[in-house]
Amino acid sequence: MSFASVVAAFLIAEVALAAIMAAAWAVERATGETGWIDAVWTLGVGATGAILAAAPLGDGDGSGWRRAAIAAAVVLWALRLGSHIVARTRKTPDDPRYRKLIDLWGAAAPLRLFAFLQAQAIVGAALAFAVALAAHAPSPTLRAQDIGGLVIFAVALVGEAAADAELARFKADPANRGRICDVGLWDRSRHPNYFFEWLVWAAFAVTASGDAMRLLAWVAPALMYGVLRYASGVPPLEQHMLLTRGDAFRAYQQRTPVFFPRIF
Repeated sequence: MSFASVVAAFLIAEVALAAIMAAAWAVERATGETGWIDAVWTLGVGATGAILAAAPLGDGDGSGWRRAAIAAAVVLWALRLGSHIVARTRKTPDDPRYRKLIDLWGAAAPLRLFAFLQAQAIVGAALAFAVALAAHAPSPTLRAQDIGGLVIFAVALVGEAAADAELARFKADPANRGRICDVGLWDRSRHPNYFFEWLVWAAFAVTASGDAMRLLAWVAPALMYGVLRYASGVPPLEQHMLLTRGDAFRAYQQRTPVFFPRIF
């Protein structure tokens, strides 16, 4: 990919995600259900990333098999996570994180939510851009980065699905009502699903690694870590858990790492 192709890829991703998140805003306004926002974002990032991965973007496109593998990977990620969020939203239409923001913003909520979702579009564009950089790595041969990145991606995809399934099983048991899920992966990290989500984007950055321009792919996991750990992921969710679980969650915080899982 030339410099012009790199710039074009990011601009395409940004325009696409801006439109997609405008649609997510319209859905929320029409239904009053905030849970659909993340589903639209996930599927939008997946579709944009897959199109950028599969499409020819100029000289130095590398190999067709790499483009196909990366496109398939991001589609798998989007379908797995998107279907999980859709199933969750059908049961519980409101996401407490978004609802708290809307309540806090008051009369300004429609405009501020639109701006907030456009900020998410920029993050999504950076993720789709990283997918494009990974897919269009210039080498036509199989590299260590390709193997390593796809192995990390597989671990991340399976790990996130396992964490989501563990939490769903825990919540489905009436005996666990009001309790903290601290079994399996949730005993290793307070947010193992977020950790594995971050690892997905680290995997694409590993595959993209090569020349200096492709170091830009590392913006994706850096952004995702910042968003999950310090913005719309951990802080509002933990605040909600402290309000609803109190001292039990404080004890869980003391014995369990917040993000990166405990190995031993």
